[in-house]
Amino acid sequence: MFTLVVILHVIVSLIIIGLVLLQAGKGADIGSAFGGAGSQAVFGSMSTPTVLGKLTTVIAVLFMVTSFSLSILSHKRAASIMPSSAPAPATAPAAPATPAGLK
Repeated sequence: MFTLVVILHVIVSLIIIGLVLLQAGKGADIGSAFGGAGSQAVFGSMSTPTVLGKLTTVIAVLFMVTSFSLSILSHKRAASIMPSSAPAPATAPAAPATPAGLK
């Protein structure tokens, strides 16, 4: 399941990059805001959303859903790096044995 969501997430990422690059930028009209006569608002007038804009919104929502699901699935997959039991207490080294003839 995790691998399937990762593959879907990568595909959605590539699609959203392509869609954003295909859209016409609104930054070209910023010059009209400072003395130009053709602008109605600072960043241009609001127009009706295009099919490309609606598709970008749908893909962006899908991207957020896959991101959220990946975070949940990776949290469930995560294993602790700490051991489940405490280490055994260290014992003191044994006293060196004395030969039988020396005491």
